[in-house]
Amino acid sequence: MLRRYLFHNFRVVFALDRWIRRRFTKAGLLILGGLIAAGVFGIDTKQTFAYQLFSLLLALLLLAIISSWFFRVRFTARRDLPQFATVGETLHYRVQVQNHTRKLQRGLTLRENIKSPLPSFETFLRAKEPGYEKRNLFDKYVGYPRWAWLRRTLKGAEIAEQSLPPIPPSLIMKNEKFKIQNDNILSFQSSFSIKMTLMPLRRGYVHFTSMTFARPDPFGLFNALYTLDMSDSLLVLPKRYPVSEISLSGSRKYQRGGVHLAMSVGDTEEFVSLREYRPGDPLRHIHWKSWAKLGKPVVKEFQDEFFVRHALILDTFTEQAVGESFEAAVSVAASFASAPRSHEVLLDLMLVGTQAYCFTSGRGLAPTAKLLEVLACVEACTDQPFSQLHSLVMEHAASLSGCVCVLLNWEFSRQHLVQLLKNAGIPLLVVVISETELEIDSEKFPEVHVLPLDAIGEKLDKLYD
Repeated sequence: MLRRYLFHNFRVVFALDRWIRRRFTKAGLLILGGLIAAGVFGIDTKQTFAYQLFSLLLALLLLAIISSWFFRVRFTARRDLPQFATVGETLHYRVQVQNHTRKLQRGLTLRENIKSPLPSFETFLRAKEPGYEKRNLFDKYVGYPRWAWLRRTLKGAEIAEQSLPPIPPSLIMKNEKFKIQNDNILSFQSSFSIKMTLMPLRRGYVHFTSMTFARPDPFGLFNALYTLDMSDSLLVLPKRYPVSEISLSGSRKYQRGGVHLAMSVGDTEEFVSLREYRPGDPLRHIHWKSWAKLGKPVVKEFQDEFFVRHALILDTFTEQAVGESFEAAVSVAASFASAPRSHEVLLDLMLVGTQAYCFTSGRGLAPTAKLLEVLACVEACTDQPFSQLHSLVMEHAASLSGCVCVLLNWEFSRQHLVQLLKNAGIPLLVVVISETELEIDSEKFPEVHVLPLDAIGEKLDKLYD
């Protein structure tokens, strides 16, 4: 009960802290701190003169706040965002700003506003922030560091605010233009471009909601704000490690649907002959010209195909909806998905989210970028059994030439899945993401490799050594 009460008060503390930091400049924060201190020590007006300092600082802050009410500007802006970003890699993009007033606007700061959902109480209880084990008992119980970490992670990105040079007006008379050009402005232009710096903190979509122009009052204490509603989104892809070409000694397997499915990947030509329609034939195979000529339905017959098909299996089953191990597993899966491979190989990404999914990438089908988009948005599965993944994998096992498994644990159900794939004669590469040391029978499971959280890149680089 107490923890739930504290949790809901975190939001109040955060909202107040955010308002103060957005509104007050560094000098304003110093004055505000002095005001509070003077108020505490100046309660007894007979013993101290601190109340006089309190009155002076209060009047100064009130003047600063009132002056901010007269901030009147009108801007338009446009973001030039790239298609993708990557977790942990600094991204630069540009913002075009246009001043629709008749005045030269100086002393402005540009701030980007991102949608920042707050964590639920259930997520708060399950999550463990980095360094949780080293926290003292008070921090572990109250959990404000964990709440702050969750809020920052859910926000998705940090964008540094940028100070703007003087922005010339777009609505201007000829004599005003001459005045501006002689006012230490090197070049006159109606719009201005500024470079912004973004650091992605997590994968998935980063939602921009608006941008705010801030300008301090003449005393430099309190910011006047002008907010421009501008919705945009940027997809952040998972972090990826360098991985060499996956080498699995699998042979070509029979694929139901042949070339029509594989889009020319295989050993034979697609079209074989025409034949009469049989119940169950797909409508897309109907040869309409022959039907019109003969007066009865005729379908095109295709030769079934044999080609190489690999599966990339991602284990999404974990108790923590937000956790380092799961994010590391997604990054490893993304690394394998983007690893170089022959154009004749199809890759199936298999995972379980709200339901079982199988996404196929290869020549003529979805490009690798589509698999990375899927991995960017995948969520941990906290309420379904691991057997859901069993069913999905074994349904496609007969058509697989090889399989890469990225697992979060090495308990019985995971071992059983690996053993089933081995019994089916499918070449395997299995990696297990682990925070602790794992004991694995290397004689029984020589294809299993453990990747410690603190050395994933190093271990992946030596995977084929």
